Amino acid sequence: MSADTADLTKVDSAISGLSSSPPDEKKGHRRASSSATGVYNINDLEKEGKELQIAKETQKLNWKLNTSPATLDEKEALKKFLTNPPVKKIDLHFPLGLEVTARNLKGVTIKDALDAIYKQFKKKADDELEMPVLAGFEWDKEESWTRLIVHQKKEGAPSAGGKKKKNKGGDDVE
Repeated sequence: MSADTADLTKVDSAISGLSSSPPDEKKGHRRASSSATGVYNINDLEKEGKELQIAKETQKLNWKLNTSPATLDEKEALKKFLTNPPVKKIDLHFPLGLEVTARNLKGVTIKDALDAIYKQFKKKADDELEMPVLAGFEWDKEESWTRLIVHQKKEGAPSAGGKKKKNKGGDDVE
């Protein structure tokens, strides 16, 4: 066996100038952006002075911040862009100081915003939240061009077929 391997020589790639790794020609190559056309960077919109419009559907959702957006009935509304023109990312600012960022290179949708909010509030119990229902978003360009203010309310609009509430007199009121 040793006679068969005697004429084979080991080649060390470092010595003979061979490279086992591919040439470094691709060093400067960056992956093409996966963002869709017509989707803007919020900072570019600020430089150009383009105004944002917020989707009105967010005000009608009556979504509780600590429930998954997947439980909402309005599936079509979730697919709509949160802003017009669509942006890659936007900060959502809560009045008490919390700030979450919704991101989507193809344009931030209402679902992306709700997912970002839900991630912050999913571990909170209903009684821990003073204002548990989303009332909508507001864009105040004087305060900050790059973020939306999140508005909350105590409770959602009464849903059809909901439980009856009792008032102080003990009578059932629908």
